Amino acid sequence: MKAITQITALEALYGAAAQGSLDKVAGVLTPLYRQWIGASRFVVVSTVGPEGTDASPRGDDGPVARVADARTLMLPDWKGNNRLDSLRNIVRDGRVSLMFMVPGSNNVVRVNGQAVVTADAAVTGLFDKGGALPVTALVVTVGEVYFQCAKAIMRSGLWAAGDESGALPTAGQFLREAKEGFDAEGYDAGYPDHAKTRMW
Repeated sequence: MKAITQITALEALYGAAAQGSLDKVAGVLTPLYRQWIGASRFVVVSTVGPEGTDASPRGDDGPVARVADARTLMLPDWKGNNRLDSLRNIVRDGRVSLMFMVPGSNNVVRVNGQAVVTADAAVTGLFDKGGALPVTALVVTVGEVYFQCAKAIMRSGLWAAGDESGALPTAGQFLREAKEGFDAEGYDAGYPDHAKTRMW
């Protein structure tokens, strides 16, 4: 395999970017982007740090992010596995990219910017879920926002396909593959009830 190592060689293969793909980029959260993000319950948070890159899914039962103003988004860090990969990266390198998705929509809204992690009660308190609060939250300063071309979701039939999960390895099976003798069936059977108590 011969790798492409020069930007000029790469660009020669594709030609000029479509003008619309450049025109759609905004430097702030316009009213329509605010509306779209407010409808999103799922986002992928991508970060970079000394050990490499990380992309982490985040979800909520309502808007996954709060729009504070035209340049600021806030995301709660709800209970997870405490690996803290994304948070460690952000503490050391604030660059962040967000991909907001809405079931049924072929568009994806992307935000690139700088983030900080805060445990400030004035921020975490905004996400109260019946007394449950996130330990920390991300505060993202928006650098650019734009919608992604719909072709990837259209090609994959992401929202049109039925539930294909029955043919996939389960979380328990992944764990057993990593640790011989792990009770995969017990883990998978008990996880839904376990997760219900640890959503927030």
